[in-house]
Amino acid sequence: MSKVKDLEKEQRSGEELDLQKLLPWMKKYVPTINDQPTVTQFSGGASNWTYRLKFEQDDIILRRAPLGKKAAGAHDMPREFHLQKKLKPHYQYVPEMLAVCEDESVLGSTFYLMERLEGIILRKNLPKEVNWDEATVQKICYSFWDKMIELHQVDYKKEGLEDLGKGEGYIERQILGWNKRYANAKTWNVPSGKKVMKWLEENMPKEEKLCVIHNDFRLDNVVLDPSDPSNVLGVLDWELAAIGDPLMDLGNSLAYWIEDNDTSFAKSMRRQPSNIPGMLTREEIITYYCQKTGREVDDFRFYRVYGLFRLAGIVQQIYYRYSKGYTKNKAFKNFWIASWYLIKTCENVIKQKNV
Repeated sequence: MSKVKDLEKEQRSGEELDLQKLLPWMKKYVPTINDQPTVTQFSGGASNWTYRLKFEQDDIILRRAPLGKKAAGAHDMPREFHLQKKLKPHYQYVPEMLAVCEDESVLGSTFYLMERLEGIILRKNLPKEVNWDEATVQKICYSFWDKMIELHQVDYKKEGLEDLGKGEGYIERQILGWNKRYANAKTWNVPSGKKVMKWLEENMPKEEKLCVIHNDFRLDNVVLDPSDPSNVLGVLDWELAAIGDPLMDLGNSLAYWIEDNDTSFAKSMRRQPSNIPGMLTREEIITYYCQKTGREVDDFRFYRVYGLFRLAGIVQQIYYRYSKGYTKNKAFKNFWIASWYLIKTCENVIKQKNV
């Protein structure tokens, strides 16, 4: 059985939780805690900071916003908490929410507590103790994409979830918003991205469909059942969830989906084992999604380019924070190279007839 223990490390310097302030606040909402917890920090997150607090009786995850300047609307922990709490009755894979703190005097930022799900989280490479055959991997892959499709089928109007997002005009807001975010986070050592921005603005689809979208749907954001890895126990990291266009959600996920025949640099960037035998290709995923949802898309380039450019914006925002000293996580030191790669990949996709 593979666990996620290897991703839990000592708290990074400058990112330690102040237990003297935190524990009195926690006891108001989790009265069963009566001892000092073992605190570890997850190394996988590149945006918000995530910790595990292991008490004798309770096992709790804490998610908090990072320090430093933040983009407008980013790292909104109260929104993420309330969104999950409201969605949970309609989508069983959301973890149980415990409490949210909007008082920044406690930890220096907003944060929330949730249940810890025990299971397998896939990262760059499969855990050493896992020995899945190709058929098992394929079953896991289909199950993973089915959970995205299931989310997109939630009737947000019927279930009273309209306030999870602004709704109509989503495509235009995303394109103009990410163009602005990338420009604001640009450092001297990355491309301007102006050609890609212009192409996206000129090729926005005239028609959009709306549904609940996750906006960061990746294998390393799901928890798998150790006894049956094709059984998804939970979907994590709902910070970017919204009411938006489902094909843009798919495009976002495909930006992270690295295949075995991609470049060695792309494979070095991957955060999930999407390149191993049994995993679907990006083209197969698009076909499968369209077949299952009844969508017809003749040219997927806009959604692919959007996903890649948005990822470039995310990467660049993280690198900008590192370059300004707001985080000391050395894993972000060379993120500017990824920005280069992603912008150039956008340009290459644009040149293709269709994807």
